[in-house]
Amino acid sequence: MNEHYHVHSAECRYSCDTHRGERPYSCDDCNKAFSCKSSLIIHLRKHSGERPYVCKVCNKAFSDKSSLIKHQRTHSGERPYTCEMCNKAFSYKVSLIIHQHIHSGDSPYTCDVCNKAFNDRSSLIRHQRIHSGERPYLCEVCSKEFSDKSHLIRHNRVHTGVRPHTCDVCNNAFSEKSTLITHQRIHSGERHYSCEVCNKAFSRKSNLITHLRIHTGERPYKCGVCFKSFSQHTHLITHQRIHSGDRPYICDVCKKSFVDQGSLRKHQRMHSGDRPYV
Repeated sequence: MNEHYHVHSAECRYSCDTHRGERPYSCDDCNKAFSCKSSLIIHLRKHSGERPYVCKVCNKAFSDKSSLIKHQRTHSGERPYTCEMCNKAFSYKVSLIIHQHIHSGDSPYTCDVCNKAFNDRSSLIRHQRIHSGERPYLCEVCSKEFSDKSHLIRHNRVHTGVRPHTCDVCNNAFSEKSTLITHQRIHSGERHYSCEVCNKAFSRKSNLITHLRIHTGERPYKCGVCFKSFSQHTHLITHQRIHSGDRPYICDVCKKSFVDQGSLRKHQRMHSGDRPYV
């Protein structure tokens, strides 16, 4: 018990009002009350905008020390919270708690529109934006809106050119980790996605989905002008240039333009004399 009070006295330097249910420290701006004066001080920084704790690696600033410590794990790779079931490690305790729902099968958060259940509240909130159409995250450069903050962060890299994920084999850099993982399969030769019809294997799931349309005959992309349909979105885009007259691929020798890159490459062989199929 003495140790318990020592913890509180070190952090708050006040009596343990938490267990008595008392909240004697109130914010003058919003009237929110706290049991500990230090908690009030941290809260006041939300109104003042003060962020006194700065990361020495990336200069990102925080209003409280605990948030800085958690952030620093992004740079250090530290994952102090480990799942007892599968030994998977996490940087944050809340991430571990959410992960443990996978083992327990617990999905306590349910959508009141479609009854889909989620194991954490943030996933439910993100899901509900599908129904509401809410897109609260706005790009300050092009005003494009997003329903998820992570999508905005990834989108911002289009404007900044930041590519934080680097291949340790060829040093090629990518804006998204998932793209790096897919790229690394070029070096490893991994092809996790196999066609159940012909056993052809692919490194990307999207490539498998596109390939399967050869067997199913599915053509989900339809031209709005002539109603011709295509199995791939890129083929539809190329086709639509017939109607629009757009020819974005230009020969740097004679300035002749083409609707697709393949046609430009064939044309350029006239200038280079290259005959790759002889």
